[in-house]
Amino acid sequence: MKRKFIDTNIFLRYLTRDDPSLYEKCREIFKKGVEGKIDLATSGMVIAELIWTLLSYYKVSKADIVEKISVIVSTENLYIPDKDIIMDAVILYSRKNIDYIDAYNAVFMRYHDFQDIYSYDEDFDLIEGIKREEP
Repeated sequence: MKRKFIDTNIFLRYLTRDDPSLYEKCREIFKKGVEGKIDLATSGMVIAELIWTLLSYYKVSKADIVEKISVIVSTENLYIPDKDIIMDAVILYSRKNIDYIDAYNAVFMRYHDFQDIYSYDEDFDLIEGIKREEP
């Protein structure tokens, strides 16, 4: 079965229901994917863009974003490279007052045995096990 990539706007139409006809079309795609009728994939960049768009443009609360992204990442038959890193980053993002991208990078560092980071971003000071150093 040929795998099809899901872009950010498909998730947005589904999650926001801002266009009822497009919502139904997107819902049908996800339904077919979960049922195994089509093979779906997306990327970590799509997830990051989705979080940013929901937060900045749609003004969705962080708690609601965490819930929505958790459902997406755990969707059956949706392939996402680095799914474990993304899920752990969503959990860290939900627990700390940091940006999602910083949470992702912190989790990426843990998965790849980095403890030290050069950064001016003080968000990393809030994450246990990471030592931030300014150049």
